[in-house]
Amino acid sequence: MICAKAPLPWEAAPQGAPDRLAALLVDRVPQLDTARLVLRAPVIGDFDSYAAIMMSDRAVHMDGPLSRRDAWLDFTQYVAGWLLRGCGMWTVVAREDTRVLGFVSVAMAYGDRAHELGYLFRPDAGGRGFATEAVRAARDYAFGAMGLSTLVSYVAPENTRSIALAQRLGAKPDEAAAAELDDDCRVFRHSPDGGM
Repeated sequence: MICAKAPLPWEAAPQGAPDRLAALLVDRVPQLDTARLVLRAPVIGDFDSYAAIMMSDRAVHMDGPLSRRDAWLDFTQYVAGWLLRGCGMWTVVAREDTRVLGFVSVAMAYGDRAHELGYLFRPDAGGRGFATEAVRAARDYAFGAMGLSTLVSYVAPENTRSIALAQRLGAKPDEAAAAELDDDCRVFRHSPDGGM
């Protein structure tokens, strides 16, 4: 007989009144729908997918791989952004089967000088345009409903896939913004006209 491993107490889904309150808050986060995807509020059950990305080599470009503890702190920071700043992270799920493909955010993390358009996807989600579709939806929401006038994406110089995605969406390198950073990072600036 195989027993399922119980989640750690802080990773377990809330019960009772806390669960009802969490559901009310989740319902307040805007849901974005595209042809193939749903960008919805993160829920505690999404953490395993987030941790899998952040604890893997895919997170090398973000000072990773992270420990599970650091992945938890990162996850909760982006989720808390919805309460603190009115922006944060969405979980990207496939419309056809609701599996988690990745995460997209419009966020302002500690040290950011502008709202960041960030994105993380599972390796098995690559090569089918899911990231482009999800990031475009988040960008358009930020420039539309949120009324932002600019966004940046911070990308490690060797992360060619993320650079290509930013450029595909019309973002341009911002050398002045990159020079203000303490680390080796490229900054791509998105504008409401999509770089047109």
